[in-house]
Amino acid sequence: MRLRLIPDDTNIDFFKHAKLTFGASCVAVLLALAVWFTMGLNYGIDFRGGTTLRTQSDAAVDVAAYREALAPLELGDVSISEVFDPASDSTKHVAMVRIQAQEGEEAASPEMIQNVEQALQTVAPNIVFTSVESVGPKVSGELIQTAFLAVAASLGAILIYIWLRFEWQFSVGAVAALFHDVVLTIGVFSILQIRFDLPVIAAILTIIGYSINDTVVIFDRLRENLRKYKKRDLREIMNLSVNETLSRTLMTSGTTLLALIALLVLGGDVIRGFVFAITWGVVVGTYSSVYVAKNVVLFLGVKRDWSKKDGNNTGQYANIDA
Repeated sequence: MRLRLIPDDTNIDFFKHAKLTFGASCVAVLLALAVWFTMGLNYGIDFRGGTTLRTQSDAAVDVAAYREALAPLELGDVSISEVFDPASDSTKHVAMVRIQAQEGEEAASPEMIQNVEQALQTVAPNIVFTSVESVGPKVSGELIQTAFLAVAASLGAILIYIWLRFEWQFSVGAVAALFHDVVLTIGVFSILQIRFDLPVIAAILTIIGYSINDTVVIFDRLRENLRKYKKRDLREIMNLSVNETLSRTLMTSGTTLLALIALLVLGGDVIRGFVFAITWGVVVGTYSSVYVAKNVVLFLGVKRDWSKKDGNNTGQYANIDA
């Protein structure tokens, strides 16, 4: 007996309010772009420059105590994490303390470093500072460019992949959905001024992969049904394809969200931005697979060539029952 979240005879008309849903998505993207360019992003140390101190002590690293000790110094964005260093003594606990670049200073001043050391020594008296490194604004600017180039390159690679696997209309729809997901994610980070750093870029790339997987599953079933129902209207076949894969979509998204929400609540400040980005991305990615990608394909139309026989491997990812 199989668990089914959605009955087999489900027939939801996902295109009943196509103009409203697609129009709302377009407006949301424009608003997100406007907020991004007007308010900007709250860049983390990776993108703004700053100082990284590596510490070593006998006592276990207490991130909350370290943060509380540094709070009176008013250093701005401070990131503290325990790291594993195979080169150090196995009995020692190593921590990484990253402090944003201070206003008007190219590098960390000796006074600031001394104040940080004195503050952390109140928590761990035997703490040792093994290294101090500074990242200037120029390097941080290069990281920003590289990060956004990585996102653009991934979108371009997906465009080519979908074009080769399906047809160009499908690739345009898929990339439109991914662009929608990325821009809305960046827009939310801009509105809420959540710290935007390299882990968030990793989260955005993860969102792209998750969203395109869901889109390809529906596209694969759509291609099957286009060959199976040669006389039916394209909109009707699209609705059928989405309904047939709806159980799989909800099961995948639902179980993923359960894990992400647990991490969001219990994971702590270090990974909160990363987890929030993926959580948001799962929601908008699932939405865009149905209401953005499919609307674009419906608008562009699909050339229905029946000279090719349906291969045995078609639908290998779509035939999944939840």
